[in-house]
Amino acid sequence: MWVNVAVAVLGCMAATSAGVAFRVHAVTTGPVAELAARGAVVHAEIVLTGDPKVRQAQAAFRGESVVVEATLESLDTPTGRLAVHTPVLVFGSGSRWRPLLPSQRLRVAGRLGGAEPGELVGAVLLVRGPPTVLSEPSGLQSVAGLLRAGLRAATDGLPPDQRGLLPGLVVGDVSRMDPEVSADFKEAGLSHLTAVSGANLAIVAGAVVALSRLAGLPLAVRAGLAALAMLAFAVVARPSPSVLRALLMGLVGAIALGTGRPRDGVAALSATVLLLMLFDPGLAREYGFALSVCATGGILLLAPGWRDRMAVRMPRWAAEAIAVPAAAQAAVTPVLVLMAGQLQLVAVPANLLAGPAVAPATVLGFAAALVAPLSMEVARLLVLPAGYAVGWIIIVAEHAARVPLAGLPWPGGLTGLLLLAAAVAVAVPLLRRAGARVIVLTMGTAGLAAVLVAGPVIAPWPPARWLLVACDVGQGDALAIAAGPGRAVVVDTGPDPTLADRCLRDLGVHEVPLVILTHPHRDHVGGLDGIFRSGRRVGAVIVSPGRAPAHESARISAALGRKGIAEWVASPGARWRFGPSELIVVGPAAGAVPGGTGEGSVINNESVVMLVRWAAGSILLSGDVETEAQAELLRMGLPPADLLKVPHHGSARQDARFLAATGARAALISVGADNGYGHPAPPTLGMLHRLGMRVYRTDQSGAVAVIDQSGRLAVVSRGRSDE
Repeated sequence: MWVNVAVAVLGCMAATSAGVAFRVHAVTTGPVAELAARGAVVHAEIVLTGDPKVRQAQAAFRGESVVVEATLESLDTPTGRLAVHTPVLVFGSGSRWRPLLPSQRLRVAGRLGGAEPGELVGAVLLVRGPPTVLSEPSGLQSVAGLLRAGLRAATDGLPPDQRGLLPGLVVGDVSRMDPEVSADFKEAGLSHLTAVSGANLAIVAGAVVALSRLAGLPLAVRAGLAALAMLAFAVVARPSPSVLRALLMGLVGAIALGTGRPRDGVAALSATVLLLMLFDPGLAREYGFALSVCATGGILLLAPGWRDRMAVRMPRWAAEAIAVPAAAQAAVTPVLVLMAGQLQLVAVPANLLAGPAVAPATVLGFAAALVAPLSMEVARLLVLPAGYAVGWIIIVAEHAARVPLAGLPWPGGLTGLLLLAAAVAVAVPLLRRAGARVIVLTMGTAGLAAVLVAGPVIAPWPPARWLLVACDVGQGDALAIAAGPGRAVVVDTGPDPTLADRCLRDLGVHEVPLVILTHPHRDHVGGLDGIFRSGRRVGAVIVSPGRAPAHESARISAALGRKGIAEWVASPGARWRFGPSELIVVGPAAGAVPGGTGEGSVINNESVVMLVRWAAGSILLSGDVETEAQAELLRMGLPPADLLKVPHHGSARQDARFLAATGARAALISVGADNGYGHPAPPTLGMLHRLGMRVYRTDQSGAVAVIDQSGRLAVVSRGRSDE
């Protein structure tokens, strides 16, 4: 027996290895790879194999950028046209990419570049200008596009968050999904709901089987209708490789659970995985594929036994409702540890609560997509109850994402996986004993109560009497200054609207009387749209007197004009008072902005510099000014401050005299982890320490708050507190 198993395993490994070797050889050799190595500019014809995906959420400030998978079919060379057939990853920009569908042939011009190591594509193609459409999509893709467009149109009457989620839940179309909802789904462990999976197809097939059973149809007819329903769903969700993978997974899961023969399901799952690996070896390094396989395997192997044990003490339907998401989450946990270094404690209860709404939303949404081309009125009626279902899922995600310790930090990579295996090896024998189960259950319940009840008391956020918060927005600046109950002045918005909105939501900010954009670099203005979310009222926006880069400044002005928001230019000496905070513009002086070593330095040196005063002390907010502007500020007369927001994320371009002249005793650095710029620079950190400043970094401590502690300023992060 073991010899046969070993031979089978080795045979599968050999077949998969051969498939990978052939694919790697195909994409790393030949004319496309040679041209990519030289960075050649080419005119080419491509055929899209996937949907264009928008890459920039900050479209109000930068041109819409898309990425799409394609096959390079031909190249124009000095000696004539060269026929090829090589998979490439295409990067383009402009609105003309968005409506394109898979199977369309395009003519493009651009530059070839090398692909990322490990990617099974021959090159990256950076397209210049809009594409020229040479062909219409295939009939199947046209039908899919028509049905998806009909579903989007049918949902137009729903609230924005439901309007974006329902197509994502039904067919994986997240083109209109609210970024805040996406962030909540990710933190709550519900992101899998918006990725087409075997569960979606099983729900559709299950609904068809249930209806046909009520109609008294024989088993063979019911099976045929279920197969047709799955095929129809695959058409609506686009017959891409990922959807075909989900179709196979869905058939495996549905057949196994429907027949009650999980062992046959495991065999079918194993064969499916092997065939998919031979067909597309790139799946071997996709976490989505691993999550799909593990979740299906967990449902097949773990869920039946767990369901039967729990059914002794509760109704069978309730036991199954608990066992399925719990088994799936247990099976994917090792992959999540490898991927993110986190245990999502809230994922199982969140999936348990959201689960009952998934099936009706999926079935009704799928029916609406099929009906929309025939009768939009009927389709709109179908999406109304589906909207209530997805509304419940959104509520679950929002509250689950706010639960303290929703995700438990855990070492990532192989170390985390080994620790998880050791923890399971200890826990399983203990939980087999009744006494140990009672103890563990009691401790778990007490721990959960401590987190939910005592957690907000022990570590409140925001801290009481906060005056300023440096938001954790990654590589960028976003500061909130207290302006009274529910109000804050915002200085810069970071690169991501979702992170900016989330920070203000955590602070309970409903009104922003003033926004100050120190300079128009994306890591400072890219999140501006997030300030307007959540029904937030915004008064006016202050911008730098420098207008470079002109296109960025023009886009910001246009966006503010559309919203009817006043735009004022910062002027030294201007001051405002909001609640406990007084804000004074220190620089730059109009007409006296120093230059730098390049365009980026010129823009940085035009940053608005602010002094913020409170009864307990003051802070100097220095934007991204570099050595030239720092010297100019010294010449103009730099006001001292108790705290300093270090310029330019702690870059190496700092004037030691400027840092010393502030007289600050603590320094805040807003910076992203592993940012690639070397921020904060070791020499800058050395200067700050020599000047006696205690350094607080958002990449190490998350959001950082300045508070009034008995008439003195103190700095508090989510991990520690120091004066």
